[in-house]
Amino acid sequence: MSAPSPVAVNTQRCVTGIEGLDNILDGGIPRGNTVLVSGSCGTGKTTLSLEFLVRGASNGERSLFLSVTEASPKIVQNLSTFEFFDPKLMEEGRLTFLDVPVLYEKLGLHREEFSLEDIDLLVGSIVRLASELKVQRLVLDSLTSLCYRIRQDEKIRDLILKLGKGLSDIDCTTILVSEIGPQENRYSLYGVEEAIADGVLLLGNVQRRGDLLRTLKVIKMRGTTHSRAQYVLDLTSLGILLAPYLKGGRGWEGV
Repeated sequence: MSAPSPVAVNTQRCVTGIEGLDNILDGGIPRGNTVLVSGSCGTGKTTLSLEFLVRGASNGERSLFLSVTEASPKIVQNLSTFEFFDPKLMEEGRLTFLDVPVLYEKLGLHREEFSLEDIDLLVGSIVRLASELKVQRLVLDSLTSLCYRIRQDEKIRDLILKLGKGLSDIDCTTILVSEIGPQENRYSLYGVEEAIADGVLLLGNVQRRGDLLRTLKVIKMRGTTHSRAQYVLDLTSLGILLAPYLKGGRGWEGV
């Protein structure tokens, strides 16, 4: 395991509830941060984001999942296969799902490409909703799909800055899911997202002895020391397990 950054920061943490990840981040994500979770198809981005929300909701923090493309009932159906999920979290209002196209319809956002005014309207609506629900954890899945309606770098930068600030101001910790191709040497589709986000978690796949392993690496995280090593990410019914990836011949060891 690589050594953490030498700069230690005393910051209130949003404990993810994913034990290995909290260890890697020296206690969790600094509260109010906006974190980009990037990776190609099948690397575990949505599962990690959902577990982050469910663990928070189970600990009394209101959590909100904003889905841009996939219908919420299907997401909940997939989530129900994990033992850490309790449907009562939704019944009690601690875990909320909202389909972003429903929000588009409500706001009258029908244009194929959003203007700066449309972005302000959308961001204002999301922050207002999070404030009304007293949300402390929010996931947008995915930022990439949302940005297909924005396209221009300066508008994408404007969206992330305003959304991140608005949610941070109400003490909400945010995950933005970013989709990238398996061979891309970048952390987001447009290349501006990772520069603005407070943190970047890069998820990937590596071939090892005939097996395809999921991996995780913390590229950056403002406000905390963190490991820069690569970890094996295992999706289990109990939740995500992380273990150091060993380049030698023994596989991996538990964190």
